[in-house]
Amino acid sequence: MARTKTLSSAKAAAPLAVARPAVHEEPHGFEFGGPIGASLISFGLPLVAYAFAFLCNDVTGCPVPSLTRPGALFANGWGSGIQTLKAETGWPGWTGLISLEAAAGTIAWYALSLVLYKVLPAKEVEGIELKSGGRLTYRLNSFLTALTILIVAAAGTIVQGVDFPLWPFINKNYIGLLTSNILIAYGLATYVYIHSFSVRTPNAAKRELAAGGHSGNLIYDWFIGRELNPRVTIPLIGEVDIKAFMELRPGMLGWLLLDLAFAAKQYKNYGYISDSMLIVLFSQGLYILDSVYNEPAILTTIDITTDGFGFMLSFGDLVWVPFTYSLQTRYLSVHPVSLGPLWVLTILGIQGFGYYVFRASNSEKNAFRTDPNGESVQHLKFIETASGSRLLTSGWWGTARHINYLGDWLMSWAYCLPTLAAGYKLTPSIMYPGTRLVTTEGMAGFAVPVTYFYMLYFAILLVHREARDEEKCRRKYGKDWERYCEVVRWRIWPGVY
Repeated sequence: MARTKTLSSAKAAAPLAVARPAVHEEPHGFEFGGPIGASLISFGLPLVAYAFAFLCNDVTGCPVPSLTRPGALFANGWGSGIQTLKAETGWPGWTGLISLEAAAGTIAWYALSLVLYKVLPAKEVEGIELKSGGRLTYRLNSFLTALTILIVAAAGTIVQGVDFPLWPFINKNYIGLLTSNILIAYGLATYVYIHSFSVRTPNAAKRELAAGGHSGNLIYDWFIGRELNPRVTIPLIGEVDIKAFMELRPGMLGWLLLDLAFAAKQYKNYGYISDSMLIVLFSQGLYILDSVYNEPAILTTIDITTDGFGFMLSFGDLVWVPFTYSLQTRYLSVHPVSLGPLWVLTILGIQGFGYYVFRASNSEKNAFRTDPNGESVQHLKFIETASGSRLLTSGWWGTARHINYLGDWLMSWAYCLPTLAAGYKLTPSIMYPGTRLVTTEGMAGFAVPVTYFYMLYFAILLVHREARDEEKCRRKYGKDWERYCEVVRWRIWPGVY
């Protein structure tokens, strides 16, 4: 399951002079519906990813025309309906879900990510203090990696145009790339689960089990992640923190390349890039580059500090983020919606306001954590807890306990609104044999569940994530948290929720 990249920079503190004895935090209750929910998510979400890929396509339309009249689809029996769907989705057969070319390209992408991680200059940053004492050191150079990849892609596109081999490769092998990453997600989750049983306490490598990941139930622990920060040593590369590496590199940067490939496809098909495509590229590109630029901030997120690394994060990072977050650009590559100045200004305004809330609130939190007496934050009010932590009760964080989530969600609107009342179908052209016409006749609105899925999903994700944060803080701060909630009443959206 994909995780939101709610980021705020954080300066690492100096390591403790004396390490405490290694301990594991006591396990707590099930989340995500326990073993049953974990099973449904683990084997259901890959099917959802395939459904988006096949039911919104460049063969017959988005959604496929027969889904606009489901009653008629199966009027002649299930067998007939399934055959119709196979024809309309361009079903390649089970063996067509993956190819040697797609698998090789996927492996090359991961290998390139590792090589750039190793050879490019990097910052060595310490994470937060572990439960067992001490801190892990992280090698961070995602932003430089992104710039390197984008410069190479831009140079190739300048020389060869939209026929630069990377772009047609992605569009041709989309389904195979999806399958390859699904298999890697399953394999990686299984590897770290098995490897977690070698954790011993105390240990010099500072390995720990995640509090919520050693329940004793195999499927749940495999899903949620048993080990907190699994690491692996790769020949010629060195030690790699699997969770931190997967958080931003193959999936997040892969999302950006998918977007650019779909933009290249639109240009090849129509000879121009639509204003709707440009807005989505700008919005998502800003989000991605902001995330990798502020890479040290992931070290204070729940993904790194609390959650183990299992299928939830491996699938979310490597499959869910790149392949479902790029649905809008994939849609626009076939149907180039024209927005006009009013829609463009409206969407950019929402995007700008969301980004302002997101970045300003996180920057305020980071400044306070770094130096509570700093000029920009010394006026802020707070509650000091029994554990010594300070909970802000004024400024951005006095308006809502997770005000940054509101900005994050508002930015997601700019991904979806450019598709307007989504829906199109492809019909053979009479005037130009061998070509197809894209039309919205009888289809407008039917693809809204596809192109606006991100907005709805992200809202649910943020509410669920906020509830997990609340429970964690309630356990950590006890009555101090209850006192804090009486002062800061709203959770995410002041006056609403």
